Amino acid sequence: MKVIVGLGNPGREYEMTRHNIGFLVLDELAGRLNLSFRRNWWLPVQTAKGMIGRETVRLVKPQTFMNRSGKAVGPVLRKANGQTGDLLVVFDDTALGWGQLRVRAQGSAGGHNGVQSVMDALGDGAFGRIRIGIGPKPDSVSLSDYVLGRFSDAERQNLKDVVRRAADAVEMVCISGVEQAMNCFNRA
Repeated sequence: MKVIVGLGNPGREYEMTRHNIGFLVLDELAGRLNLSFRRNWWLPVQTAKGMIGRETVRLVKPQTFMNRSGKAVGPVLRKANGQTGDLLVVFDDTALGWGQLRVRAQGSAGGHNGVQSVMDALGDGAFGRIRIGIGPKPDSVSLSDYVLGRFSDAERQNLKDVVRRAADAVEMVCISGVEQAMNCFNRA
């Protein structure tokens, strides 16, 4: 079983913001797999369960705010009897140019508070991740305003393609493994 977590913030006001690109990727996957997210009554998450190839997957959208994602992810992983290696986290990254992808088997939080929260909850950073570039913030804008800001007109023009490619990367991790996905998607 793979637990695939898209990081984001709950609520309509955050739906089409850069920080919620992880949610958008999970929505794309759910659509491909004909799955619907359901609210979990015991944990602050929305989940959907299905198959990618021969791999059972649980898609998870934490309903905590980004900086508290670990409070949702830790209990979900334990409930699924999963190990950190069964986890794949999809999130935005300002260190990458718009639309660039980076797949990794493990790593640091890289300054991302949502990923740091997950690492703190698990006591470990040995989980897979797919970083989606949202570009660096402009000098005139605070980091929080930038990541919580809506996609620009230029970004919206190819947002669907970026989300589809990230969903393709998730599928490849599940079917062929992280190394294959890294070789395919970690290009400039």
